[in-house]
Amino acid sequence: MIKHLPLFLFLGCSQLQAQKKEQTLLPESFLDRTEFKAGYFGNIFWNNGINVGTEYLWKENSRIKKRKRGDKTITHQFLLNGNLGATTNFFNKTNTGLFTNYGLTWRRTNHKGKQISVEFNPLGYYRSFLPETYEVKGDNVDKVFLAGRGYYSPSLSIGFGKQRKGKKLTGRYFNVNISVRTDYNAGSLPVVSLEYGYRFNFKKKK
Repeated sequence: MIKHLPLFLFLGCSQLQAQKKEQTLLPESFLDRTEFKAGYFGNIFWNNGINVGTEYLWKENSRIKKRKRGDKTITHQFLLNGNLGATTNFFNKTNTGLFTNYGLTWRRTNHKGKQISVEFNPLGYYRSFLPETYEVKGDNVDKVFLAGRGYYSPSLSIGFGKQRKGKKLTGRYFNVNISVRTDYNAGSLPVVSLEYGYRFNFKKKK
């Protein structure tokens, strides 16, 4: 066993050299670490709208894999995100609402720029708006201003995308989003939505 120890040490060192993990030096400028996004949000059939948001790069590290055809770099990022959107049913003007949520995104980018991501937003709020609504108060019937109600609505998204280095449009993405509206008719209402859009930035030119 002891005589094979040098061989084990050699193989272990070779494996460590094959994969190097490096902490990325992040830019100090807020704009250089921030990207914006905008795109479609809804479920296509009866609920459609838009979503805009920001992503702030919190942490990033890269893993370099040694290959015969060239090194491959895999990047992992943690981003703080915030979103604001609106959806409605354009046919009957129902299911109208505004939503906002905040949380953390994990994203993996391979050497070809292909990305997968998981976004968890524990801080979420949804405000519904009803069509023209009236209420009876005594002998009077009055129109209700901005009828509707609000819900606590956390969400989870799993998505895929493509990075575009050196461009103002830095990438495109497609996410499947699952949110829950709590205290909905004495229960909870799960909602599945699709999201497709682009990310962009306002980085300073060097």
